[in-house]
Amino acid sequence: MPNFSVNEIIEMAVSIEKHGYAFYHAALKQKDLDEGSRALLTLLRDQELNHEKTFLALRDEEDIQHLGLTQDWEMVSSYLSAIIGGRLFGDEDSAIRKATEATGIHQIIDNAITFEKDTLLYFHAINDVITQEKANNALRKIINEEVSHVLKLNDFKKSL
Repeated sequence: MPNFSVNEIIEMAVSIEKHGYAFYHAALKQKDLDEGSRALLTLLRDQELNHEKTFLALRDEEDIQHLGLTQDWEMVSSYLSAIIGGRLFGDEDSAIRKATEATGIHQIIDNAITFEKDTLLYFHAINDVITQEKANNALRKIINEEVSHVLKLNDFKKSL
């Protein structure tokens, strides 16, 4: 597995957060949600957006300059999206499809837990091969943010 840079890790995390946002946003359109379910899904949707901002803020000036100097960043970005697409919801459309095809809150929560756990497994796998301390620290922050979603979802599932 390649050794990812801070920019690559952040790019992957942002892509995953966008897929999560699309899932939670689409799930909120289900008509049969009770107030508690709607509140949790709204919170998680909004946190996906906040996580994206948090991850982008992990870049310092040097990272941003390096990003600007990378002539083939679009190609790198496409490559990273392909990596993500093969492991998680795949893309925003598949995330939306999972949410809209769910038959009730139990299936929505199960899909969300699966997505969040897949995200954590993916980032833990990347973490195992990162040697750059700065990239490792960024990834640890990302993992901690994602753990909070799994815990919230598991607690909610127990209350159903």
